[in-house]
Amino acid sequence: MGKITVTIEKGADLFSAWADNVPGIYGEGETVKEAKENILAAVELYKKYNDEIPVELQGDMDIEWHFDVQSFLQYYSGIFTKAALERMTGINQKQLGHYASGLKKPRHAQVAKIDNALRGFIDDMSLVHLV
Repeated sequence: MGKITVTIEKGADLFSAWADNVPGIYGEGETVKEAKENILAAVELYKKYNDEIPVELQGDMDIEWHFDVQSFLQYYSGIFTKAALERMTGINQKQLGHYASGLKKPRHAQVAKIDNALRGFIDDMSLVHLV
């Protein structure tokens, strides 16, 4: 089973996406969803037009998505409100809004706070079973 790591970042006009571990696979879109769809199409084109397929693209393929904070906050804004993220991370909503709009870039420590809070949430949710 192959695995690629894709980074998605917000640029000046578009969201850019690229495979970190397979050179030559790039995508973009006006939204994160479009960038994700574009990178998947790029993978298929890569497989179709290259004679040697890297192990990362062979068989069933897992994709690990890496987001910059701005892209993450915009893409998941319908799921994680700023109020919920403030409770989870301790970062106030106004600051999160600055990160989401691209007005400010978070320091490494702030990125780690957000990442750790989300991983804790995922770990908690993985233990939940509804009856």
